[in-house]
Amino acid sequence: MEHEYFFPPHEGIGLASLASQVGAEVEDSNVADSVIRSVSPVYRAKQGDICYILSRKNREELETCQASAILCHKSLRYLVPDHIPVLLTSSPHTAFAMAGALLHPKALRPLSVSVGSEGVSPAAFVDPSARLEPGVVVDPMAVIGAGVEIGSGSHIGAGAVIGQGVRIGRDCSISAGATVQAALIGNNVIIHNGARIGQDGFGYAPGPRGMLKIVQIGRVIIQDNVEIGANTTIDRGTMDDTVIGEGTKIDNLVQIGHNVRIGRHCGIVSQVGIAGSSKIGDGVMIGGACGINGHVTIGDGAQIAAMSGVLSDVPPGERYGGVPARPMKDYLRDVAAALSQSESRAKEKGGKNA
Repeated sequence: MEHEYFFPPHEGIGLASLASQVGAEVEDSNVADSVIRSVSPVYRAKQGDICYILSRKNREELETCQASAILCHKSLRYLVPDHIPVLLTSSPHTAFAMAGALLHPKALRPLSVSVGSEGVSPAAFVDPSARLEPGVVVDPMAVIGAGVEIGSGSHIGAGAVIGQGVRIGRDCSISAGATVQAALIGNNVIIHNGARIGQDGFGYAPGPRGMLKIVQIGRVIIQDNVEIGANTTIDRGTMDDTVIGEGTKIDNLVQIGHNVRIGRHCGIVSQVGIAGSSKIGDGVMIGGACGINGHVTIGDGAQIAAMSGVLSDVPPGERYGGVPARPMKDYLRDVAAALSQSESRAKEKGGKNA
């Protein structure tokens, strides 16, 4: 099966036009009318494709690359063979992302079970009291509960369940198998397959016969332009709200506990767990498999290295890593010391056995 089976090539965008839209400059005006149809990695780029490089590691692949254009920084221009047209840009990665969006706009959204579907499938259930603006698409087997409101241009995937009273803004995508309850969702939000939004949080108190459940009567608030990965779970608040700020991107398999407040334009990688009532500032980046303790605050612009355990507050703009998480310079120093001790012990053990 060809790579292009699921995402066919674009009918074509002129190189000069593409360059102007992604903030790049065509180095050779003689190729300005070349047609670009798809994006590709360097090693298999062919005519009609555009690719990009960020370092010298692609040097050997470039020799056989047949791309119609390559995005690169001027500092790496010398690596590109003469047969490949060059688009110079200060940020090749960003320009490539923009090019991909122009050439494959449908790939920006979750795939639907049917092509060109419109309106509400007869195999879906929509409560009579639900209000759907014109242009909403509801795929087969989706369930939309009482009092739900969905804005125009939104798409509810096959088997998705939208609980009673939920509000979903315009141009949203709720993918197949996702469930949303007790939630208010802004515009242009993407929720991928199997995500769970608004179920009750993990709250219990000790009782005379075991653990007593604490009712969870809050909501989940998801602001505009948020993207939530497959099988991610976001619990509703206990009495307040769980909030995901505008523009934040959350990977697959992330757990966000009740009352957590995440700021704007954060990036949270897969397998992160954030315990209840923690506050994450704007622009925070959290690496994969991190654990965030409950009731801690991570300041604006902080970065947390993968597999870290955050037990206490992180100041704004700091880079933390390790378990327990600490300033990166301290963490790296501790790792170096531990490795040095391990090597010394190995040498001592080897000497005794000689």
